[in-house]
Amino acid sequence: MVQKVLLLGSGFVAKPTVDILAATEGVEVTVACRTLEKAKELAGESSAAISLDVSNEEQLNAAVSDHDLVISLIPYIYHATVVKAAIKYKKNVVTTSYISDALKALEDQINEAGILVFNEIGLDPGLDHLYAIKTIEEVHAAKGKITSFISYCGGLVAPEDATNPLGYKFSWSARGVLLALRNNATFYKDGEKVYVDGPELMAHTQPYEIQGFTEKKLVAYPNRDSTAFRDLYKIPEAETVIRGTLRFDGFPQFIKVLVDLGLLKDEETEIFTTKQSWKATLAKYLDTEEDKLVETIKSKTTFVDEEHEKTIIDGFNWFGLLSDKEIVPKGNPLDTLCALFENLLQLEEGERDLVLLQHTFGIENADGSKETRTSTLIDYGAPTGSGYSSMAKLVGTPCGVAAQLVLADKLPVKKGLIAPYSGEINQQLIDILRDEYKIELIEKTL
Repeated sequence: MVQKVLLLGSGFVAKPTVDILAATEGVEVTVACRTLEKAKELAGESSAAISLDVSNEEQLNAAVSDHDLVISLIPYIYHATVVKAAIKYKKNVVTTSYISDALKALEDQINEAGILVFNEIGLDPGLDHLYAIKTIEEVHAAKGKITSFISYCGGLVAPEDATNPLGYKFSWSARGVLLALRNNATFYKDGEKVYVDGPELMAHTQPYEIQGFTEKKLVAYPNRDSTAFRDLYKIPEAETVIRGTLRFDGFPQFIKVLVDLGLLKDEETEIFTTKQSWKATLAKYLDTEEDKLVETIKSKTTFVDEEHEKTIIDGFNWFGLLSDKEIVPKGNPLDTLCALFENLLQLEEGERDLVLLQHTFGIENADGSKETRTSTLIDYGAPTGSGYSSMAKLVGTPCGVAAQLVLADKLPVKKGLIAPYSGEINQQLIDILRDEYKIELIEKTL
């Protein structure tokens, strides 16, 4: 019997998912995107392609009803719309996004429909959960305690290709990257709950080292609400719980200045609606004269020293922010800046991306002895034009494998709103990803 999969989305990370499922015997894949050409490009010769607007209820219902499984790789704000259609036609769903409040509100309907909605099965979230739960359950089975859990992940560019002031290039949505930089952060540190306001996030970074990676200095900063994971991971004993992001040194310092200048705001403003030079745009936005622009920038932020100040101003010049280069007006500072970054910060032919992920566990064993364990992933993507990026591989492959398990009815959980928070669900995924796709975190006791 042929099983039909509807894949919604055509973004950076979808290709491995399509390839895995299209190569699975008895499975047919249809790629759906608002733009038919994009859907066709992703589908290639192996899969079908259709144009679909998920906000069109009639179109969405028709597509969902005609398939056995829906994979939603579109922005998370649309997942609830997709799941409502899946509930109506009793179809299973897989997503790589965090379980949102909108999905939690549908949990009773999901259970009543008897369908499985499997979320958080990409890289982060996804692979991070698999190996966090693995160690936590091993320690608990041995009657030990997790005293601290610290996890950092970064989608980066290979050090040799980090040749711009941010030391960064985009392997996924540029807007998503910039929006994440505005988030507040909450975490547990030594038993205390710590809150960091979004505008101060880039000032809350610290140096970070990963054994085996020495090519470039790293910095880490907390990300969103880590406190929820004390319950989700079942580690109420942990006094420190921090999940966050890795970047190369220099990134947060530059972003902090952009934040201080208000350039990550997405409120509509007339200044960013007409074509004009970046120099003129910033002068108007900062309410100054063009010839006083550098002086005004310096007055609205803080610098560690003169070298830092020079680095930042040189960076502004590199991006053309102080030049006659025209903006691509998007109506607000964030999206206008996003258009500039998307143009200048793409991986070029032959360049590679890099993903770093590390968990660090503080452990108290049953006999009272203490130890530190790490789970680490250092993964380089294929050079652009010759294969998957690391980000695509590490998001798309777990998603594809999870979809295979759902189609084959091999998961121990048959219905409900789930994420990979238990070894019962996770072990199959860990084994397949390691044995068939060479994707694994290396575990060490320090």
